[in-house]
Amino acid sequence: MGAATVLTLGGLALGGGAAAAEQPQWLSAYASATQAGPAGKIGAAPAPGDDHVDTEHIFGFTMGSDIGAKGEIELEIENVGLFGKRSGSYFATSTLNLMKFTLTDSFRIAPAVAWGSNRIRNVAGFDDHQQVSVQGGAVELRYKVLDREVMPFGLTLHAQPGWNRVDEATGRRVEQYGSEFAALMDKEFIKDRLWGAVNLWYGAGASKDLVAREWSHDSDVAIHVALSGRVAPVLVVGAEMRYLRAYEGMGLDRLKGEALYLGPTFSWHIAKNAGLSGTVNVQVAGKAIDDPRSLDLANFERVQALLRFNLLF
Repeated sequence: MGAATVLTLGGLALGGGAAAAEQPQWLSAYASATQAGPAGKIGAAPAPGDDHVDTEHIFGFTMGSDIGAKGEIELEIENVGLFGKRSGSYFATSTLNLMKFTLTDSFRIAPAVAWGSNRIRNVAGFDDHQQVSVQGGAVELRYKVLDREVMPFGLTLHAQPGWNRVDEATGRRVEQYGSEFAALMDKEFIKDRLWGAVNLWYGAGASKDLVAREWSHDSDVAIHVALSGRVAPVLVVGAEMRYLRAYEGMGLDRLKGEALYLGPTFSWHIAKNAGLSGTVNVQVAGKAIDDPRSLDLANFERVQALLRFNLLF
């Protein structure tokens, strides 16, 4: 880039010369790392012999802090399946189709459209449904605050506002507005072999039932912890634990229930520029408020599963 090096950090351009000479050590390291160019990654065209792993999707529902290199365009198809209630037959799916555009090394935007299905029969508190429908749309925004390659750990902030016309859990026609926010943290414990992640999630929304003509408001929080390790050049496996709490009101007003999920995870580089990842989480503990029975099957499901496909252009 010549003598007048330009460093871009979080969208802030810093000229070379005297300013560059006064950079703190960690910022100089960041500059060296970002000037080195993007590395290959499992699930997205790793260079021959390159052991680098992109951590975003190696932890199941839990997310890593990587967002890709500037200029990358990626298609993601994320399929979530929800299985099992206290009674009857319950099965719901939701497929989120995202097109990701990494605009800088620190910022990515991804518009998305969702469609899904519901098959609900004889479940207490739910109407019987059997349908496939377009559910709604969303925009995913991610900003990388700390680069795990040069800092003690990685940190990316996530926000995803969205709109739905069909409630993904009940299948009812709704007018639904909401957003989710998260802090995605990860750390590499053994170089190119072992990674850990912690996520903090908060979501809130308002929903109008178009049949009953009534508005409801809800919110939720979650903590995810995951550990994944490479077992083959193109395969990473691990396990995750997720603790979820559901509330009435958009400000965590009244607790409705809580659930703890455990499950194995995998991430497989199936072809050049393509990856497949997923998990099956089983509720192992939980309780709904005003229900003495074990597990919370009013606000959550017995099993939550994920299968995700990524294609890098």
